[in-house]
Amino acid sequence: MSILVIGSTGKVGSEVIRALLARGAKVHALTRDPKRTTFPSGVTPVKGDTLDKHSLRAAYSDIDTLFMINPVARDELPQALTALSVAAEAGIKRVVYSSMLNADTFSDTAHAASKYAAERMIERFGLSATILRPTYFMQNDLLQMESLFLRGVYAMPIGSVGVSMVDLRDVAEVAAVELLKRQNSPERLPTTIVEVVGPNVFTGEGGAALWSEVLGRRISYGGDDLDTLEQQIARRTESWLGYDQSLMFRGFHREGMIPKRESVDILQAKLGKPLRTYRAFAEEMAIQWQRRSK
Repeated sequence: MSILVIGSTGKVGSEVIRALLARGAKVHALTRDPKRTTFPSGVTPVKGDTLDKHSLRAAYSDIDTLFMINPVARDELPQALTALSVAAEAGIKRVVYSSMLNADTFSDTAHAASKYAAERMIERFGLSATILRPTYFMQNDLLQMESLFLRGVYAMPIGSVGVSMVDLRDVAEVAAVELLKRQNSPERLPTTIVEVVGPNVFTGEGGAALWSEVLGRRISYGGDDLDTLEQQIARRTESWLGYDQSLMFRGFHREGMIPKRESVDILQAKLGKPLRTYRAFAEEMAIQWQRRSK
């Protein structure tokens, strides 16, 4: 049987597909328009929409294991609940759901509250699931490359409490490991929550200091201005999303995004290798920027 990836065209979903293929898995990918979507060789595109129960029933008919990540969108919660409800009706026995760390405490943030509600529905439906709770993606900082390289400012207002930064490639590999563990188990596995984190916790000032070392020049921290963050995101996307993201960063300022001490060891044992570091990510981005600027 195959593994169906919901969220297959997004940053995390596409990396999950690559991680599964590298491990020899048979992968189906849900997409609204298979003719306009390009997947790696070996992936079976499946037409479907997470708000359309009929297309979901058809998509679930040939799979027994499900990976699901929902976009940060106005209808994130309806998408998640519809997909999970139909999965329960279809008798799907194995699920890996990508939530977020602090989904249970960032209750004033729409996308965090949606993810926590989905976690509760997994419990209510009695699905056998791994709930992944990743922290802040290192790749989020790609949005501020010009600020870093041209203005010398680390502009993400992550605050002074501390935020664990995880490489989304590690998130995808953990998802793949959990999917295959559940798919290959002859017995029903209990539902578990896995914090998917990076090996280091950074503050805004700490991020600026690391970039100063990587670039060999002074990088300053842009400060904790959430109004500017909200306005910048709203200009690129929508007003509600700017506000939603500013509320998440307010949560960073309030309580950070700090995992349990044992989470790094647990992940490294699952993957059989060290987690990618933010320093390695920064060095990789610096090389790419230098190539682009020539």
